[in-house]
Amino acid sequence: MVNVSSHDSGPWGRSSDETCNCGHAKLLSPPTPMTKDIRREDRPALYCIELRTSNWPKLVDWYRNVLGLRVLVRVVDDEYALLEAGDNRLAIVARQTPGEATIRISLAFEVSNVQEIVARMRVAGAPVSYPARDPEGLREAETADPDGNRIRLFSWPGG
Repeated sequence: MVNVSSHDSGPWGRSSDETCNCGHAKLLSPPTPMTKDIRREDRPALYCIELRTSNWPKLVDWYRNVLGLRVLVRVVDDEYALLEAGDNRLAIVARQTPGEATIRISLAFEVSNVQEIVARMRVAGAPVSYPARDPEGLREAETADPDGNRIRLFSWPGG
């Protein structure tokens, strides 16, 4: 821990010839603004989650019309779609052999109204666990997309 006096100049530095009556350094003018964004530093940023599928049109339709994600990019010839999922993105990519769905991973979506989306999922024939509300008011539902990928929906109290 660093001891800081009430006269400490903090990050702006000190000059030995600029002191107050009690001997502490006076505040100097602030430095030039930093040019590098220090929030991310040099850590990797997750751009998107990719789902590989052999049923590209159906999966894109499901995430768009049933779950309600907005399509940002759709390249039909390449069977590639990039969907907006809040601050993140979901890419749906066609593959001849996409591999099996796994229970190790689920996609968790914060939604404003679980009941509304569950109703659309039921109409689309998706298996849905009945949304339950926990004592604090969190509402949740679990389902799977047409490829069997696990999906969890939740909304905070009041949703």
